Amino acid sequence: MGEQPIYTTRAHVFQIDPTTKKNWVPASKQAVTVSYFYDSTRNSYRIISVDGSKVIINSTITPNMTFTKTSQKFGQWADSRANTVFGLGFASEQQLAKFSEKFQEVKDAAKIARESQEKVETMSNHSQESGRETPSSNQASSLNGTDDEKIFHVGPEAAVLKTENERLKSAVEQSNTNAKKWETELQTLRENNARLVDALQESSANVESWKKQLSACKEESDTLREKIAELEAQCNEANQEKQKNAQLSVRLQELETELQEKEQELENLRKQAEIIPKLMAECESITAKLQTAETKNKELEGRIGGLQLDINDSQHKQGNMKNELKKFMDSLDGKIDELHELRQGLSKLGVDN
Repeated sequence: MGEQPIYTTRAHVFQIDPTTKKNWVPASKQAVTVSYFYDSTRNSYRIISVDGSKVIINSTITPNMTFTKTSQKFGQWADSRANTVFGLGFASEQQLAKFSEKFQEVKDAAKIARESQEKVETMSNHSQESGRETPSSNQASSLNGTDDEKIFHVGPEAAVLKTENERLKSAVEQSNTNAKKWETELQTLRENNARLVDALQESSANVESWKKQLSACKEESDTLREKIAELEAQCNEANQEKQKNAQLSVRLQELETELQEKEQELENLRKQAEIIPKLMAECESITAKLQTAETKNKELEGRIGGLQLDINDSQHKQGNMKNELKKFMDSLDGKIDELHELRQGLSKLGVDN
């Protein structure tokens, strides 16, 4: 089956700055898929993340690795093989906790796989050593004499070999049990993977169906929008026609009102036309009276001219009288001054006397 994904999540990927070993450098511009993979042939686990066509995480998990939560939504682990430190920023605390739990599970599984592999290697080495030692001991016992001597000399080594064989058998049985366990888990993982593949295919089919339905809905929506646009255009035309009709109705009412006013004016003119002869007679009478008044006005103008001449003569006479009166007043003032001086002279004479 090769490598199969056993857990997948999304996170922002970071790597430690190789120069400063302190600052984080973003390895992805946005959240990307981060997955745990299990390789059944090598019995190993890896964390893999790909951004487009670029592999940004390829870390094989070993029992010595430790995933550390540095904040509520950020965690990191060191990979000595890649000579770097990876950091993951999650959208929620739950995602970080789930990833950390999965890291511990995979780490324990990798530890068990390594221990079982070491046991198998140890057992194979012991079996090879025992296989090499048994013929030599048999040869030594056969060369040493009779059957009793053989039993005497071979007994302790046979007991050790029997104990070792029993221990090897139990180890092989344990390894077979572990192998069966791993085969069962592998079969479970294969079944889960098959179900996931089926679910993925079904979801892909559903996505294709949804895409078709979405495209059909979009086409129907575009058609409905076009119809709505046409109906709106028709409604606008109908509204324009209604407005025109309303304007025409208002104009018609205005024309009817004007027509009524014109008819009223015409009726008034007719009535006035009936009065015209009377007005003509009155006009002639007024004209005669006007002529008489003009004649009288001319006579009054003549009289006014005579009166104006009289007024001018009287004004001239009045001016002459004013001049004579002024002269008289001046002479009277002189006489009064002389009389005043005469009184002063008389008063002095009276004082002297």
